[in-house]
Amino acid sequence: MNAAEILKTYFGYDSFRNGQEEIVRAILAGEDALAIMPTGAGKSICYQVPALLLPGITIVVSPLISLMQDQVKALNEAGIHAAFINSSLTETQIAKAMRFAAEGRYKIIYVAPERLESAVFMQFAQNGKISMVTVDEAHCISQWGQDFRPSYLKIVSFIDSLADRPVVSAFTATATREVRTDIECTLKLHNPRVVVTGFDRENLYYSVEHITGKHKDAFILDYIQKHADESGIIYCATRKNVDNLYEKLSRSGISTARYHAGLDNDTRKKNQDDFIYDRVQIVIATNAFGMGIDKSNVRFVIHYNMPQSMENYYQEAGRAGRDGESAQCILLFSVQDVMIDKFLLEKKEFERMNAEDIELVRQRDARRLQVMEGYCKTTLCLRNYILEYFGERASAPCDNCGNCHQEYYEQDMTSDAKWVVNCIAEMRGRYGLNIVLGTLLGANRARLKEIGASAYKSYGILKQRSETDLRLLVDQMLAEGYIVQTGEYSVLQMGDISRLKEESTRVIVRKAQEREDAADKTKTENKKKKTDSLTSAGYDLFDRLRQLRLVIAKEAAMPPYIIFSDKTLIDMCAKAPGNQAEMLAVSGVGENKYQKYGERFIQEIAAFLDENPNAVVSTQIDEEPAPAAKKGRKGAFYLNQEDAERFQYAEYCYISDIKERMNQVCTAVNVKKATISVIWEYLVSAGLVAEEQGQEGCRKVQTEQGLNLGIKTIDKISQGGYAYQLLMYPETVQRMIVEYFVGAR
Repeated sequence: MNAAEILKTYFGYDSFRNGQEEIVRAILAGEDALAIMPTGAGKSICYQVPALLLPGITIVVSPLISLMQDQVKALNEAGIHAAFINSSLTETQIAKAMRFAAEGRYKIIYVAPERLESAVFMQFAQNGKISMVTVDEAHCISQWGQDFRPSYLKIVSFIDSLADRPVVSAFTATATREVRTDIECTLKLHNPRVVVTGFDRENLYYSVEHITGKHKDAFILDYIQKHADESGIIYCATRKNVDNLYEKLSRSGISTARYHAGLDNDTRKKNQDDFIYDRVQIVIATNAFGMGIDKSNVRFVIHYNMPQSMENYYQEAGRAGRDGESAQCILLFSVQDVMIDKFLLEKKEFERMNAEDIELVRQRDARRLQVMEGYCKTTLCLRNYILEYFGERASAPCDNCGNCHQEYYEQDMTSDAKWVVNCIAEMRGRYGLNIVLGTLLGANRARLKEIGASAYKSYGILKQRSETDLRLLVDQMLAEGYIVQTGEYSVLQMGDISRLKEESTRVIVRKAQEREDAADKTKTENKKKKTDSLTSAGYDLFDRLRQLRLVIAKEAAMPPYIIFSDKTLIDMCAKAPGNQAEMLAVSGVGENKYQKYGERFIQEIAAFLDENPNAVVSTQIDEEPAPAAKKGRKGAFYLNQEDAERFQYAEYCYISDIKERMNQVCTAVNVKKATISVIWEYLVSAGLVAEEQGQEGCRKVQTEQGLNLGIKTIDKISQGGYAYQLLMYPETVQRMIVEYFVGAR
């Protein structure tokens, strides 16, 4: 068989995904390979397929026992003989596994890096034919990676000890350019084929919710109740948070398990298995619940606290939607999270590192924490923020994240910014953010009186502002370098304020509009899921097949997703196979799985169709159906004639200004607020504006008709230094918009 035939026969896929075939061909050609592929992109296929075609044994170095076990179970289910060797086995079992491998029964053996130092294993490897050594989670070999493990350094000496150097392949989902270089050098890869498929997980919807600690529990409870049939992970920064949230959810009747290092091994193993085997819906965990989690049908990952780095967040959030179906990644952020992370980093232990390297790592950790805080506070596209961190230049906003679905308006806070500078100057750069804000707001605190802040000119000067507004302003000023945050206590000090002295300089802060339905902010409104093609009958069939899968999983003592993924079951519903050929055409059904389970699923589908002879289980979706009206739901925005007469026209203004002014004058009862998107849709329908796709991505432009009516383009610079353009609308167009919404009643 060739690579494509193995892919279809054993794994049930008709074609390789992006990047997979290139890696497979390189390995089969005897080249070393380094692949950086996002979680869920099919990294395992890249080494498992060539392992079956290479003449000898492939050794896969994996960091976690649970990860090895899941991989071997999945391979055995696909009809591929594989084994793992780790501390969970007896010496007799280990000897048997190595004997079978030497006899050619096992083509793939998973081992922990510590095993490579074993004299017995070394003897086995040196006497056998090792065709490839694969390093999974390769970022663990770099001390600049987020999961550095000194044991990974043993891999190099093991490879060097072999009589014939095998092909070396390395795989990771989280590697910056710095880490990639470190992997290549440390593993001594020979002119490797490097494939970077990109870090974008299009099926994941990212959002950040700014919620204080006491409201996080309520948010999570509400979310889980609205997603009662979905599997999810909730990450917390501390064991205490895990335990407290576990108790609250359990008392609310939610099927929940917990996982952290404070629990004994047996409890952790049981709780993990309960989650993997779908015996519980939710697991609440610290980051100890790590790389070994390969459950494909996780529909949401919620971070109760901000992670310490973007690498950690990307990997943890990436445990959602591994089957390719839509999933939610929600980060609940409060300012206290930053302090928690700083405390945890201070307590971080270092293994086998000298003082100089420890200091460098601490500096790196501080930078990563700043990046993560920036992610939580940015008003720009969240997906692009992630991609740019990993070295991908994104062009246009994704329109599939919380920030892209949030509406913002710009506010000139230049004069406020000068008072912030004045306050810091009066304090001589000795105090942190809370003291500065308290002073500007005129807070009645003993500490402020103690340091004499109540006598400052800046004391209470911005009391008309909210604390939230001033925090946004300070974030903006930090980003633009007017002020800096230094030292252990995050003291605010003067930065480069020369530009602030120029008359033309403006400090613009982007502020979020309040959304009407805060509880439903995280919906992926524009992202179709595979299940969108299923009718109500299709959903009934899908549920039947899931129940059958659960029965089979219990019989086989196997995680349900290893039998068939949700994605495969959905395809089954859509195709409704009635024989072997039709079942083998379902994505993810290989010959071995068909032989084991195929007929039972065919029978279940046939029984369902017999019971529902007129059922249509799947249909092609061409357009979104209009939602049914609900009692009490607000109607579409419109203006009364009296409202229109009060509208304040300007010579030119932005679309956000038009929206604000219409909302200010609107007196209509029980209607939604005007939004930028609604106004934009009208302008498009009127032929005045359009979206234009260019090399730099999608941008909004005026048409020839719009240009004739006076719509003009203004050049702007973002806080990140990127140039962009905004449209400004003359009074004539403003009147057209207002008249349209008067007629929309």
